[in-house]
Amino acid sequence: MTAIRNIAIIAHVDHGKTTLVDKIMYHCQLFRDNENTGDLILDNNDLERERGITITSKNVSVTYKETKINIIDTPGHADFGGEVERVLNMADGVLLLVDAFEGPMPQTRFVLQKAIDLGLKPCVVINKVDKENCTPEEVHEKVFDLMFELGAEEWQLDFPTVYGSAKNNWMSEDWRNQTENVEPLLDMVIEHIPAPKVDLEGSPQMLITSLDFSSFTGRIAIGRLQRGTLKENQQVSLVKRDGSIKKTKIKELHTFEGLGRRKIEEVQAGDICAIVGLEGFEIGDTVADIENPEGLKTIAIDEPTMSMLFTINDSPFFGKDGKFVTSRHIKDRLFKELEKNLALRVSETDSADKFMVFGRGVLHLSVLIETMRREGYELQIGQPQVIIKEIDGVKCEPVEELTIDLPENVSGKAVEMVTMRKGEMLSMEGKGERMVIQFIIPSRGIIGLRNQLLTATAGEAIMAHRYKEYQPLKGGIPERQNGSLVSMEKGKAIPYSIDKLQDRGKFFVDPGEDIYEGQVIGENSRQDDMAVNITKTKKLSNVRSSGADDKAKIVPAIKFSLEEALEYIQKDEYVEVTPNHIRIRKIFLTENDRKRNKIM
Repeated sequence: MTAIRNIAIIAHVDHGKTTLVDKIMYHCQLFRDNENTGDLILDNNDLERERGITITSKNVSVTYKETKINIIDTPGHADFGGEVERVLNMADGVLLLVDAFEGPMPQTRFVLQKAIDLGLKPCVVINKVDKENCTPEEVHEKVFDLMFELGAEEWQLDFPTVYGSAKNNWMSEDWRNQTENVEPLLDMVIEHIPAPKVDLEGSPQMLITSLDFSSFTGRIAIGRLQRGTLKENQQVSLVKRDGSIKKTKIKELHTFEGLGRRKIEEVQAGDICAIVGLEGFEIGDTVADIENPEGLKTIAIDEPTMSMLFTINDSPFFGKDGKFVTSRHIKDRLFKELEKNLALRVSETDSADKFMVFGRGVLHLSVLIETMRREGYELQIGQPQVIIKEIDGVKCEPVEELTIDLPENVSGKAVEMVTMRKGEMLSMEGKGERMVIQFIIPSRGIIGLRNQLLTATAGEAIMAHRYKEYQPLKGGIPERQNGSLVSMEKGKAIPYSIDKLQDRGKFFVDPGEDIYEGQVIGENSRQDDMAVNITKTKKLSNVRSSGADDKAKIVPAIKFSLEEALEYIQKDEYVEVTPNHIRIRKIFLTENDRKRNKIM
């Protein structure tokens, strides 16, 4: 049996986790010399590549000095906390990656807290030491202070550290001394990360922490075998979350090798494996002995903090783009997502075509919506709402820690915007020409804040936030100041009309685009909504006045991404999502209906 090390790589978003895994794979010669696999190999779905973030955790294994190292690449966003939490159960230690310039950030704290609570051994990697003005020693001190603050034990505080630049493919014990490769990092893993504590005696136990799907074999259970051995075609019991027991059978066993999986006949305790053929399992179940099954402690997942209404697309343009448009399609897809997305909840409403979906934040839910849209679904989404709970008779709302990194000369503006939204400033420190400001702010206040901040700071602000706790309600938060420009006719947008109405506000549609009555086509420069007609063409009479034939000069339309649209809408609006379009519309399309059903 070979020696095994199971490590998870954790860090704040964009601190270089996936890049580091690339370099480890190249160093351990997973690929032929003439094989060009590109960068960010593990970010393998389109959404991850486009956004440049990791959304689902991936497993990969490399062999170094006759030791098999199972590496788990985890997401950095707190919105995907459910994902991080459960995969850490498979690891014996973590590589904590910290940017040598930025230092520990909100999500660093979030993922580190989970690792320390699980009793994992941390090894620190201070990355990007080639950045200008970086302070590796100070960052090392800050990491120590953070661990101390999070209640780490002495053996966890005695952590080894390497410095380097994953992008430039080197790691070293001294940041001034550049080396040739990432070997010092791998040596640190073998020396300091404990081998899995295995109990070969006793009945098999494996907690299912992740799942995969293959169109040939169906659902595949992934987890780490805690004790005993598992064999091909073995009869096993599934111990469910509620304690009930179900008999089933293993058809095939696979272990991770490189980027793929290798079929084997038997798995020893301590290794991470994938099981094909189990029926009716869920994440958090235990695979146990057929005769005397013993369950492992199941995974506790953070509660959702935000909800959105999902409903069928009933706009005049429904069914033009998508394949799946009925409520049955949407319901089946949402319930299928529940199987692998642990932090998600779905509840049916009194209407058959509306569903309340609960998640960890706007990003968490927008990734689900974007995935559904690409699969050919059409749906409409209501305004994101935070979940308000009653604790000891007091109404409470979720509160988040917010960090904003921005140029010093615009920091006053940012502080003013956050305090208007009931945020409280905790600290403010200068880093070169930039300021890093920390706040505590209700989750309601964060919805729509990013857009305003980017506008006020000319795109320079970097914002990160993570859920902290529930606190008593903070009172009213100002909503969007400007009203909407709503189309009063169905037809094509005409350049002549847009040109004549440009002083009324900013438009979201381009000339020639198809629009319908009740669609939000722009933002009014005033506070109330205004119905406008941009399908009117120029009257071609034979009377000409001088200067009547000026060219139409049209400002480019504002195009929203999905999250921006979700954060932008008001209570009486929906975002209509189809495979090719994201539109904003009023819930009631005609002006008479809107007046009759005015939402106060």
